[in-house]
Amino acid sequence: MRQTWAALLAAALSTASLALSPASPQAAARVAPVDVRLALTPPMGWNGWNAFACEVDERVIQETADKLATSGLRSAGYDYVNLDDCWMSPERDAAGDLVPDPVRFPHGLRALSDYLHARGLKLGIYESAGVGTCAGYPGSLGHEQQDANSFAAWGVDYLKYDNCRNQGVPARQRYQAMSDALAATGRPIVYGICNWGLEDVAQWGSTMAHLWRTTTDIVPTYEQMLANFHDNVNLADGASPGAWNDPDMLEIGNGLTAEEARTHFSLWATMAAPLIAGTDLRTASPETLAVLGNTEVIAVDQDRLGKQGRPVRMDGGLDVLAKPLADGSTAVTLVNETDRAATVSTTAADVGLRAAARYTVRDLWKHSSGTSTGTIAASLPAHGSAMFRVTPQ
Repeated sequence: MRQTWAALLAAALSTASLALSPASPQAAARVAPVDVRLALTPPMGWNGWNAFACEVDERVIQETADKLATSGLRSAGYDYVNLDDCWMSPERDAAGDLVPDPVRFPHGLRALSDYLHARGLKLGIYESAGVGTCAGYPGSLGHEQQDANSFAAWGVDYLKYDNCRNQGVPARQRYQAMSDALAATGRPIVYGICNWGLEDVAQWGSTMAHLWRTTTDIVPTYEQMLANFHDNVNLADGASPGAWNDPDMLEIGNGLTAEEARTHFSLWATMAAPLIAGTDLRTASPETLAVLGNTEVIAVDQDRLGKQGRPVRMDGGLDVLAKPLADGSTAVTLVNETDRAATVSTTAADVGLRAAARYTVRDLWKHSSGTSTGTIAASLPAHGSAMFRVTPQ
């Protein structure tokens, strides 16, 4: 996360070498394989960074949790409430343990996880696989087991593990060390690694983690959302139940137009991406909550077959994507990336559906159904999209 933070704040922390010793238990054989049962479908939840950066505290987390519970988003599947950078004190304590910031989190993280668990939610936390985080707080390189033990003791359910201040230690070594440490705690913790898509992470991420970032950081612009989509869309071979490509968090509610927000959500669901909301849910508009809460689109993302959608055609900014689903239907997403209205079309045969006399075509945004003899098409505004579930009759 945040390569720019790493560059701007590189001088804020000592760069004493803390590379793992070959004799350390973390550098040795793995404790256990990744428990894919923790993420049989892509994780869903909320992370505070896109809306708040470092300005997150206990009150914001609790109020966001309450909003998830009362808005219907928890029932729709959003159950992780994730801290990002800056949650900790600037220094470890005398025992070398991480310390939650006593001003931001006066009751500590165990109390916070208890608050979330009581509401059917789960706590996520952030650290970096370096000597410091991107914002200059203590990192976990050389402290993997100690920090994993703290996370388990606090009742953490999800770890986002970043890449800043990594001392040049190979990514696979650093991320494997934390994977082994988490396994050794005995607590089920979803593990997401965030090395910004570097070092061919999509080729090996599933050997040690449940999800891995495939892109640079997202920002709330249509252009960056599309850039992350393009970086992630051709990596479908690496995705399966318990193992997910991650094109970064959702920017819905942070300035995208209504059309762009629906396109963003449709693309992430088609790609079986984690759905991690990144807006201030406490003040989110009904339109934002409606996009995030579209259960028909969510069902595509969460389909138990666990297939990432693939491009059928991407030509001149007019895209056709197809995602096979467990019930024999196929999710078909049509996208107009361009600045002009356009018609995008495909056929049932092109998206891989078996031959049939007719097909049921369910529009997942209009929540209406029709039939087709095989053509699937939509007239789309600039930056717009349409998403269908197509089933042979």
